[in-house]
Amino acid sequence: MKRKNVLLSFVMLLTVSLFLAACGSSGGNGGSGDGDGAEKPQFLSMLTGGTSGTYYPLGGELSKIITDETGIETTANSSNASADNMAALAAGDAELAFTQTDVASNAIEGINSFEGKAIDNVLAIGSLYPETIQIVTSADSGIESVEDLKGKTVSVGAPGSGTYVNAEQILEAHGLSIEDDIEAQNLDFGESTGGIQDGTIDAAFITAGTPTGAVEGLSATVDVKIVPIAEDKIEELVAEFPYYAKDVIPAGTYGLEEDVTTVAVLAMLVVTDSLSEDVVYDITKAIYENTDKISHAKGEFIKKESALNGVGIDLHPGAEKYFKEAGILE
Repeated sequence: MKRKNVLLSFVMLLTVSLFLAACGSSGGNGGSGDGDGAEKPQFLSMLTGGTSGTYYPLGGELSKIITDETGIETTANSSNASADNMAALAAGDAELAFTQTDVASNAIEGINSFEGKAIDNVLAIGSLYPETIQIVTSADSGIESVEDLKGKTVSVGAPGSGTYVNAEQILEAHGLSIEDDIEAQNLDFGESTGGIQDGTIDAAFITAGTPTGAVEGLSATVDVKIVPIAEDKIEELVAEFPYYAKDVIPAGTYGLEEDVTTVAVLAMLVVTDSLSEDVVYDITKAIYENTDKISHAKGEFIKKESALNGVGIDLHPGAEKYFKEAGILE
């Protein structure tokens, strides 16, 4: 009998020990919890853009910073960029993504390419750098203005990309439509510049930070022209779509002989609301406190002081916490 009591006591002690161990590892101040009761993930997927654009190489650097600073293995993956990235986050296919500020606003509001498909589980981390709308052609194409695109074969961006929306809005501001006035091609940046080089297309809309790798590659073999947007049309676009801003591509870029006026939106990072406040706080802090580790040319524009510029959707609570601590938000 005594032996049975000892055995029973041992079993009870073991059960209590296992229960306490489980409690200690499920959040709180220890184990793999991240401090707010949610589990800290081991892996994160970041969606970027095409391999010949700006998102992909910059995303690779940001992913490394997040991995090094937070201990969460983060991988940058190529994609069709902005609009597709928002849809993928909504579907739970990734946790982080690059997108354009205008595309994010459209997705949350359920307008333009998101008509009837509003997204409600994606929040902002912060903006990164200006993304310039570049209407690229060759110097001998005869295309001098946006109106000259009528009847031409023009790439308007990969399906689901923010570039498509920009092309649609800019063409409409000039009295043109994608469906009726141009021969539209849905190509990514590399395919677009390749098409201009071999003559299969006449021009391409490319929304990306300048200089863009694909356009630089084109300028090595072809004299590049960037079609300007007239000042009055810029004013119209900004008045109707406040996420646009006037931008200038400086002379010397791609071998240009003079400055070219155009418009820009902002690149931003977004995240699903499934990630906890503590995890997103750590991610946000990792990015904006380690910009000196970014070798990409766009790194100079990534600053906590300007991280809320153009952000038209709600911040994730983790990002909000960081920007309040940094004195950017009250």
